[in-house]
Amino acid sequence: MTPGTKSLGDLEVWFLTGSQHLYGEETLRQVAAQSSAIAAALDAAPDIPVRVVHKPVLTEPDSIRRLVLEANAGDQVIGLVAWMHTFSPAKMWIAGLNALGKPLLHLHTQANVALPWAGIDFGFMNLNQAAHGDREFAYILARLGVRHKTVAGHVSDPAVTAAVGTWTRAAVGWAATRSLKLARFGDNMRYVAVTEGDKTEAEAVFGVQVNTWGVNDLVAAVDAAPDAEIDSLVAEYEDAYDVAEELRAGGDRHKSLREGAAIELGLRSFLTDGGFGAFTTSFEDLGGLRQLPGLAVQRLMTNGYGFGAEGDWKTAILVRAAKVMGAGLPGGASLMEDYTYDLTPGQERILGAHMLEVCPSLTATRPRLEIHPLSIGGREDPVRLVFTADPGPGVVAALTDVRDRFRLVVNAVEIVEPTAPLPNLPVGRAVWKPAPDFRTSATAWLTAGAAHHTVMSTALGIEAFEDYARMTGTELLVIDDTTTLRDMEQRITANAAYYRLARGI
Repeated sequence: MTPGTKSLGDLEVWFLTGSQHLYGEETLRQVAAQSSAIAAALDAAPDIPVRVVHKPVLTEPDSIRRLVLEANAGDQVIGLVAWMHTFSPAKMWIAGLNALGKPLLHLHTQANVALPWAGIDFGFMNLNQAAHGDREFAYILARLGVRHKTVAGHVSDPAVTAAVGTWTRAAVGWAATRSLKLARFGDNMRYVAVTEGDKTEAEAVFGVQVNTWGVNDLVAAVDAAPDAEIDSLVAEYEDAYDVAEELRAGGDRHKSLREGAAIELGLRSFLTDGGFGAFTTSFEDLGGLRQLPGLAVQRLMTNGYGFGAEGDWKTAILVRAAKVMGAGLPGGASLMEDYTYDLTPGQERILGAHMLEVCPSLTATRPRLEIHPLSIGGREDPVRLVFTADPGPGVVAALTDVRDRFRLVVNAVEIVEPTAPLPNLPVGRAVWKPAPDFRTSATAWLTAGAAHHTVMSTALGIEAFEDYARMTGTELLVIDDTTTLRDMEQRITANAAYYRLARGI
């Protein structure tokens, strides 16, 4: 990263420092200098992808409240980091915390790493007392029920900056969904339960606007794609991918590739003109489209759009969040679906794919652009990118509506090479081993009622989704190496009581 640049642009977190006037102006000057140095260290950390902006030391209720309101109003501000350098009486923070509309991280740190034992006097103790100043602040956070993350340790510790960095990515994800407009082309697949949900509640919780447009509105944009732009996009395909000969200029199926390019141009222009960051399609409602969108969806996901198949707007939200949270990191994120299993004892694996719409950000290899029949949708043969996801760690996550709340289920997985080639499966696909093992993972997933559409991320770990769930107040169930079925069942039962009580009457 070039000094002074951040992978997530001009987004900011504000660094707030609490103190009081009891210790005198000289101590407050030292507090300001040391807190500025802490903020600068965070800002310089390569794993924190946004700017960390130091703010003046806070010593009275009204200045705290006004600064929080200013942060709430700043679209570039995605969260606040708070540190009590000295003892800051926590009732000063009540009005500000009650007004808080942005994510909060409580950083429990101090200016020095080692103690200067021989030089410690009460002047040093008055200045360096975050050990109990932060406990006072933590009490008021607990007392008010403020959702937040706590990170403890010195900012020179890479584990600390990594945790802060993950939290900032989750905050960017929430900022993205809070301003997200999602276009549904057609409804969800008929009779399917899990893709349904409360779109009003989704806007209340995640901030996303979910609305429907007729597929033929999209068709009009596709039909309006200029020939010159189609020519240019086809040339881009030939430069970026290994294009099957039958799709190249002069090939028997070149017209199909041009149709795929027109769909991409029309879809991209529709989304751009409407300010949409996510969308859904359904093979049961294609209107005048001549192909099921495959290549277009794959490429738009590569560009950061959220997508859900078969009208699954909840998965589209989560794909968009994962795309934003993982920006600038190795790996990618995509719509995924558990399709079928290899149940060889001791070697159980899951083969995941979708009809066409898996994002090539899951591989660093060069995808192949092909055309094949598709028995679903009743349209012409669609073009699509064919590849296998790269081996390595990842997560699969699903967002479901369980009547009185949304539930986010996240499973740690290890993506592996297929046991054998897949010459007759011409789609984007992934093979993985779920933690802690297949039987526990599958049973826990089914017990949670988690969806069959998922987001696969190879850029993010579980912590980012934990932070995102905490910010949004969403129920989280994690399946990892520590999961047991007994604990999962008990957690689901306890959560049912907790979330219903927490909502009130």
